[in-house]
Amino acid sequence: MRLAYLIKQKSYEKIEHVLRRHPITFIPYVFLFLLIISLPVGVYFMVSAIFPIFLDREGTYVLAILLASAYYLVSYVLFYTQFVEYYLDMWIVTNDRIVDIEQLGLFARSVSELDLFRIQDVTTDVHGFFSTIFHYGDVTVKTASSNVGIVFRNVPNPNKVREDLIRLSHEDRKYHFGG
Repeated sequence: MRLAYLIKQKSYEKIEHVLRRHPITFIPYVFLFLLIISLPVGVYFMVSAIFPIFLDREGTYVLAILLASAYYLVSYVLFYTQFVEYYLDMWIVTNDRIVDIEQLGLFARSVSELDLFRIQDVTTDVHGFFSTIFHYGDVTVKTASSNVGIVFRNVPNPNKVREDLIRLSHEDRKYHFGG
């Protein structure tokens, strides 16, 4: 996906970071998907072991195939939806602003912007064993306004991102306020 499609870059604007969630955060969805798609196989073997005559009838076998196909279709669509939300959620940090692009399901997207010179506070949160080991966490950007704030969820190297945001904020503040 081209970033020019998502944001209209100003002439002096330079992209510093394009952030997405850490790939390790998607692994639980993969394991859940594998568990969900293996469930009908387990049910088939259990039913054929307990009621061996049940699936010998043509009508029940066709119905079982139809139900399993519908189940797999729904499972694939739900997994695909989770993948689209994971992959298309992104934060673009330029030398002038932060663009928060949040994918809400398959057909909805929310885009918000925050000027860097308005940043008052940048906080990182790294909680848990896996977050500490794999170096990912949340970065919260706050402004003086109570309703404007952006949270970068599960981004890699949150402390480096926080330091870069603070540095960029100071540089942008100097540019806008001359000092």
